[in-house]
Amino acid sequence: MSKPSFAAILADLQVRTDTEKAAAMRRYMRDQFDFLGIPTPLRKSLTKPYFAELRTARDIDWEFVDSCWRCPYRELQYVAVGYLASLTHILGPDDVAPIKRLAQAKSWWDTIDGLDRLVGDIALAHPQVNDTLLEWSTDDDFWLRRIAIDHQLQRKDRTDTELLERIIVNNLGQQEFFVNKAIGWALREYSKTDPEWVRSFIDRYRDRLAPLSIREGAKHLQQTQHRREGHNNS
Repeated sequence: MSKPSFAAILADLQVRTDTEKAAAMRRYMRDQFDFLGIPTPLRKSLTKPYFAELRTARDIDWEFVDSCWRCPYRELQYVAVGYLASLTHILGPDDVAPIKRLAQAKSWWDTIDGLDRLVGDIALAHPQVNDTLLEWSTDDDFWLRRIAIDHQLQRKDRTDTELLERIIVNNLGQQEFFVNKAIGWALREYSKTDPEWVRSFIDRYRDRLAPLSIREGAKHLQQTQHRREGHNNS
């Protein structure tokens, strides 16, 4: 079984519908999407058997992904992202375009922040994709810019700092919350690997960085400084 059944997964989720949880989840997402009310741990547990043999898959079942994306229940978009995440070993440059299509449909941070990792994994294995991410960093669609900004999250010492800087600089002076938050997130995450680089970046671009980006980006630096001061005073 290398191709999961959309109908079977949907049926498994539907029989566990929790209307109370569904209403709360819908409110959390600002009433933009309908939910079945399936918590993340349960959803992952239910889909695990369907994804168990994906390591032997040779191609992406985009028909399955598209069925999930068309489904009115938000959990099925999460299932699609989880499916693709299970297949990162076969994702390649040709898959960037369909992922872009997903990113621009039913867009919100919850799916975008899963898709950015997928694109990031592709770009790490296929550096030619970096040119596409530079293009996305100036796109009119701010969700694509968010993916470009955060696609290197958790790369640690494999982070391409030149690329990170170019992408962030392309987004300085923005008023969009989700862009400025993404910048802060990218800086905060990389500060755990190279605090001096992030400190220098914030100092160099402080006048152009949004306060939100500075506040988020400097969080780990400040926490580390407070711990040092506490240790020195003890």
